Amino acid sequence: MPKAYVYTRHGGPDTEALVDVERPRPGAGQILVAVRAAGVNPVDWKLRGGYRRPGESEKTAFPVVLGGEVSGVVEETGEGVTGFAVGDEVFGNTVAGGYAEYALLPAAVTARKPADLSFTDAATLPIAAATAYDGVRQLDLPAGATLLVTGAGGGVGAAALQIARAFGLRTVGLASEGKKDFVEALGAVHVPSGPGFAKRVRAAAPDGVDGVYDLVGDPVLTEAATLLTDRSKLITAGAPPQTVADLGGSRVERARTSAVLDELARLVLAGELDPHVTQTFPLAQAGEALRTVEDGHARGKIVVEVAG
Repeated sequence: MPKAYVYTRHGGPDTEALVDVERPRPGAGQILVAVRAAGVNPVDWKLRGGYRRPGESEKTAFPVVLGGEVSGVVEETGEGVTGFAVGDEVFGNTVAGGYAEYALLPAAVTARKPADLSFTDAATLPIAAATAYDGVRQLDLPAGATLLVTGAGGGVGAAALQIARAFGLRTVGLASEGKKDFVEALGAVHVPSGPGFAKRVRAAAPDGVDGVYDLVGDPVLTEAATLLTDRSKLITAGAPPQTVADLGGSRVERARTSAVLDELARLVLAGELDPHVTQTFPLAQAGEALRTVEDGHARGKIVVEVAG
């Protein structure tokens, strides 16, 4: 039977296990892929811990397969799916987990993987890079404007800095001192995180910042808001909607389309977006991959690679 890395109840790492599962069957509008790589994201361990996205049911059917983004090869298509065929190399968001040998993807949020894009890099794009892209587009800053990204050393932050530069923006990255070299390598001015960072940002960007892309939440979000005269240019993927609304800003609005994935693949192949995969783990060590992200010390992206 196929293998999958799951959690068996809400809680900590002790709830995780590598288990045998039935091979999924695609429903209407879905694609079954043989997974080649799965991206690891903070939301994975947060969901294991009991976090629920807005509008989600309170009931959870265990075990739950971890992971929300994969790349792989089409094995089967469901009713109504057009544009994809068995053998196609694809990447996208998952229906019900991706740390597995097989995963289901919604066709509407799946894109063809270009031949020159590796499975490993492709697996990093549907969540972190797509969130970064959607946020930068939402801010709609003119070329030459300055964007502050908080939490700049993580997967979304690193992608946001690069995408912003591709759009002609100047970038300032707020991150720990240990991630200074990494942030600067992405073309951003690094500002050390910690209380009172707004003063340091003003010193680093004396002409001010025109937009803030927050990936941390409060109290960083509230302090970052003081740097803006136009609070409509404050967005967050790290705080609840009401928290940022009270400050005059908004949550990142996710597009969740294959067109965004196509554009991200183009940016990677053009050399404007480096996924910065810093570590890979086999499926049997998916728990170690998740610990690396959960501990908060990962730079760039962590990927679980599944043997083809």
